[in-house]
Amino acid sequence: MIKKANLQTRLLLSYLLVFIVGIGSYVTVTKISSPRFFTLYLEQLEGIGYRLRYARAPLVRGFIVGSDQGTIWSLIVSGAAAGGLSYWISQRIVKPLLQMERITQKFAAGHFDEQMPTNLTPELNQLAMSFNQMATSLKEVEKRRRELISDVTHELRTPLTIVRGYLEQLADGTIEPSPEIYQRLTRVTTRLERLVNDLQELSKAEAGSLSIKLRPTNLRPLLEVLVKRLSEQLLEGGPVLRLECPPVLPLVLADPDRVEQILVNLLGNAIRYTDQGAIMLRVWPEPQQLWIVVVDTGQGIAPEDLPYIFERFWRAEQSRFQHPSGTGIGLAITRRLVELQGGQIKVESKLNRGSTFQFSLPLA
Repeated sequence: MIKKANLQTRLLLSYLLVFIVGIGSYVTVTKISSPRFFTLYLEQLEGIGYRLRYARAPLVRGFIVGSDQGTIWSLIVSGAAAGGLSYWISQRIVKPLLQMERITQKFAAGHFDEQMPTNLTPELNQLAMSFNQMATSLKEVEKRRRELISDVTHELRTPLTIVRGYLEQLADGTIEPSPEIYQRLTRVTTRLERLVNDLQELSKAEAGSLSIKLRPTNLRPLLEVLVKRLSEQLLEGGPVLRLECPPVLPLVLADPDRVEQILVNLLGNAIRYTDQGAIMLRVWPEPQQLWIVVVDTGQGIAPEDLPYIFERFWRAEQSRFQHPSGTGIGLAITRRLVELQGGQIKVESKLNRGSTFQFSLPLA
């Protein structure tokens, strides 16, 4: 029965049980020892000249009766006081817990604005602070979830609308099939594919399940192949891609495939946002790490946009209009890949002057 009782009832019963044990012990000790001590006191009085021989028995009986009556009243008063105090204490403990339960139910319904008030009891106040921190974290998670849904919806809607428009016009004969139309559709579907792949990568990165296979690696061959491959894709009159790297590089502890993914993201952005000038891929070693830097002379990033550059789905307004094919996920994935390999990534940029992205990898 006690196991099924709520917390407040169990606390009340616990206090009352302690009270009963205490009072029971007091009554037992008093009942046994008090008459004896009173008799000894009477004998001491007789020893100093008081004549109590014939009055001793009535005095002892009167003392016992008075003691019993006092004990009964003590039980009544103490019981009432203990019961009231136990109820008050249990209320002070249970009330914030019930309030926490009510707020938790609101959280379950998607309302994260309410907070637990402070409490005079240190332990309960610490619990309330921890609960509020959890509530703030949940609120932030819910905010990011909604932003993610909104961003993904936005990023998917535009290319799907383009595809649907072309297909409808092809179906009703408004436009004639042509290689140019098919190329446009191919570009749009490629963007959709890239968005889905990036979302999958980002989801794995944030869940901590992204596969990273670290091993001692010489990055020089990878850098050379990558620069050659991307240089072949540059148009005449566009930017020039160059590699500045020592002939011999120390081994780094990294995943070559993930390093290539990082460089493709950074160099791809540099090519996308640089119409003319140069894109430099620079590498230099330090005692504990190897630095890899991508420098471009492109459109750059405004100072107010720099703090958000590695956030998912974030894109500067200028790049949204001039280069709508980007997903806004690449740099978020890039930062996570660098961090998973024990490195760090930084960015410096000036609007219309170019950008510098640099990241490090630990030496093997």
